[in-house]
Amino acid sequence: MAIFCQFRTRCRTTLVHSSQIRMSQTETQYRQVIESCRSLFLKKNTDYGSSWRIMRLPSITDQIFIKAARIRSVQEKGLQKVSDSLESEFVGIINYCVIALIQLKLKGRDWTKDLATQELETLYNQVVEENIALLFQKNHDYGEAWREMRIASITDIILMKLHRLKQIENNEGRTLVSEGIGANYQDMLNYAVFALILSGPNDLQTR
Repeated sequence: MAIFCQFRTRCRTTLVHSSQIRMSQTETQYRQVIESCRSLFLKKNTDYGSSWRIMRLPSITDQIFIKAARIRSVQEKGLQKVSDSLESEFVGIINYCVIALIQLKLKGRDWTKDLATQELETLYNQVVEENIALLFQKNHDYGEAWREMRIASITDIILMKLHRLKQIENNEGRTLVSEGIGANYQDMLNYAVFALILSGPNDLQTR
């Protein structure tokens, strides 16, 4: 009996250690994807300023929908006639989700004024860190089940969340039992990161 208990303890310790290694790998890959997205975001901010501040949340939702719909269309047809890669569309989804979450943080502020680059980068980083915290919470409960998902399934989940989000927006943000607007943007952001991790090494600077 004592030998069995020792064996069970060793197995449990091994599983915990293995889980910690996987989570460390996930965080590293997550941050690598985000670093490429952030770099592109800040470069575009240098070119255009924070012109996106004019966009209301439903407009941002629609922009994300356009990108997700194109991804699904190309996945179903098996070919594309526009050179923009599907990876670049997932990058766009990530950055638009960040924009939406920043807009929620800045609710009530004058949208006609540009944000200083330093403040914008700080806000971007805050959103990312909040999402990584959410990722760790969900991975604790679900494990790394997302690693077994197909990218097409991730696309469908993003589109499903977009339809939910549109309904919530049509209800003026009111929900009875569902997650709120911000939670849906957070989930879509994380799913888009998962898609890029599962896609393997790619040049994320495309768009």
